[in-house]
Amino acid sequence: MSGSHVHAHAPASDHGDAHAHAHHHAGGHVHAHLPSGSGPAQQRALLIAVMLTAGFALVEVFGGWGSGSLALLSDAGHVVSDALALGMAALAARLAGRPPSLRHSYGLARAEVLAAAFNALLMLGVIVAIVVESVQRLLHPAPVAGATVALIAAIGLLVNVVTAMVLARAGNGLNVRAALLHVLGDLLGSVAALTAGAIIWFTGWLPADPLLSLLVALSILVSTVRLLAESTHVLMEGVPHTLDLRRVGEGMAGLRDVRRVHDLHIWTLASGHTALSAHIDIDRLESWPGVLRRLRSHLADVHGIRHVTLQPECPLSPPEGRHPHIPIHPAAGA
Repeated sequence: MSGSHVHAHAPASDHGDAHAHAHHHAGGHVHAHLPSGSGPAQQRALLIAVMLTAGFALVEVFGGWGSGSLALLSDAGHVVSDALALGMAALAARLAGRPPSLRHSYGLARAEVLAAAFNALLMLGVIVAIVVESVQRLLHPAPVAGATVALIAAIGLLVNVVTAMVLARAGNGLNVRAALLHVLGDLLGSVAALTAGAIIWFTGWLPADPLLSLLVALSILVSTVRLLAESTHVLMEGVPHTLDLRRVGEGMAGLRDVRRVHDLHIWTLASGHTALSAHIDIDRLESWPGVLRRLRSHLADVHGIRHVTLQPECPLSPPEGRHPHIPIHPAAGA
């Protein structure tokens, strides 16, 4: 459309934006600022977590096998799966840092969301395995070396605390939260193994081992399901839970010179990057630059949405039942 200007941009990451430009030679101009993914600090934190977790995994697997402790072996299962999960999170963070290309115009920021979903599914598998093995141990108790369990669990607790602190400082994206969930699960597993080892050492009560393993599994189940639901919602292009689509649309429709807002879509590109697209009905095309400025300012200031794609339209006749807040008509399932 000759003379029109559409400018969309997303929040800059810690180390700058990735840029993609496209020009319409008839006079239109589209300028998009796309998310550039995770910064080096987040990638470094994930790599440190991988090394700490993988190193301790070897110690705990051999210790759990030698002592006969289910609590320690279940914690070792957490640690082994978490080493793989953290490795995937680190790889996803690196992929997400790549700039947009002709093949992937949004970049690869969604790699972090995919990693979060996979890690949540992996954690669910670990939880099921722990529950099954715990029930078997309750039915058929086995001897446990309490002192060995307590010693290795104490070392694991220290490693998990350090790893959790490193990840907690790396941000609050889905990918980091998924990695932190695995580490917190290991931390709780270490506490359970330490407690079980102490109880068995002092009292000889063997059911403490599988019962505490069940407690660990149940304690991380809710967070795991919540993370899986959130990552799936993002992958399904759902409206972010912090936003109300109708409220956003009515706020846009209430701005000066805006007659109607339709085909409104709001979705998450990646953690912390919300996008919006809509068709805007106006009376005169000449008023579009001012309308665009007001819309962008409103969306950024009120809702924190900065990656915006808006298309102006001039209807031949006014819609019936004109109202300052004309109903929003999002596509089915949006």
